[in-house]
Amino acid sequence: MTKGLLTTTVGSFAKPDYLSKARTQYAAGKLEREELDRLTWQATKEIIELQEEIGLDILVHGEMERGDMVAYFGENLPGMKLGGLVRSYGNRYYHKPVIVDEVRWREPVTLELWRYAQSLTAKPVKGMLTGPYTIVEWSFDEHYNSRRDAALAVAQVIRREAQELETAGAVYIQIDEPALSTRREDLPLAVEAMGVVTDGLRAKTITHVCYGDFASVFPGFLEMPVDQFDLEAANSNYDILDLFKERGFPEDKELALGVLDVHTHRVESVEQVKAGIKRGLDLLPPERLYIDPDCGLKTRPWEEAAAKLRVMMQAVHDVRREIGIE
Repeated sequence: MTKGLLTTTVGSFAKPDYLSKARTQYAAGKLEREELDRLTWQATKEIIELQEEIGLDILVHGEMERGDMVAYFGENLPGMKLGGLVRSYGNRYYHKPVIVDEVRWREPVTLELWRYAQSLTAKPVKGMLTGPYTIVEWSFDEHYNSRRDAALAVAQVIRREAQELETAGAVYIQIDEPALSTRREDLPLAVEAMGVVTDGLRAKTITHVCYGDFASVFPGFLEMPVDQFDLEAANSNYDILDLFKERGFPEDKELALGVLDVHTHRVESVEQVKAGIKRGLDLLPPERLYIDPDCGLKTRPWEEAAAKLRVMMQAVHDVRREIGIE
C-alpha cells in the first residue's frame, strides 16, 4: 500500500436494478429468500470488482443487503422491530424501527457478507456498522426509561458486532453516526456510547458524520473515541478545513476527507479534486489524510459513481507524484 493519501468510499453503493426488483418481489412474497441472497451476493461481488478496477485502496462491500442503515439493524436485532414508513429525505422512505424490549445481540448481523466480500480481494474491506446513537435517534423507543439507557444498551450490541468483525480479520471498522449532526445537545451521549463500542478494539475505528454544523459541536466532537473522522467537505467548499485550522485537529487522529459531492450528477474535474486534496494537505500529512466521497454513493448510479471515483483516483495519483510518495 502507498505511504499516504489512501483512498476509499464511505460505504454504500446503489443497488443494481436486478437486486432492487428482487427486493421488491421478496417483500411481496413473490421471491424465495435463497434467490434474494444469491442476487445480493452477486451484486456484492460486482461492486468489489468495480472498486478493484478503479484502484481504490480500502474497499467496502456496498451494503447490498441493507435497505436503510438503521432499519437493517432494527429488523435483525432482538428487542427491535420495524414500524411504519417515514420519510428519510427527498422521496426516500424507510420503516422506522421500534425498540419494544431489551435490545440484545444473538448472532452476527454483518459478518457473513463482510467475510464473503473480503474473500474476493486482497485489499482490506471495511466492516460497516451503524452507531448506537443514530440507531436510537432514528427509532421509536417503547422500552427504555431514557435515551441514555437505550443508547448504552444498543452500544453494547454494536460493540459485540464490532468484536466479531475484528476477530474475523477486519482491520478497518466504521461506525456511522449521521444523526449526530442534528442534535448537538446529545453530543456527550454519542461520545459515551461510541466509547462503549470502540473500547479495546485493535482495528482502526472510523466514524462518519455528514452535512452537520460542526462549529456548534467543537471541541467536544473531537473527543469521539475513534481513530479517524470521515467528514464531508466538497459540498461545503471545504469550510471544515478552515475550522480545523482555526481551532485545531487532534494529533492522534486521522481525517478521511470528502472530495466528491454525492448529491449532484455533475462529475468533478481532476483539477477540482486535486485542489481539495491539497487543501487537506495544508492541514495534515499524507499518512493521516484519506481521500473519499462526501457520503455514501447510494444516490448515484454505478456509472456515475464510477466516473466520479475515477476522477478522484486520477487526482490522488497526480498529487502523490507531485509530493513524491508514488
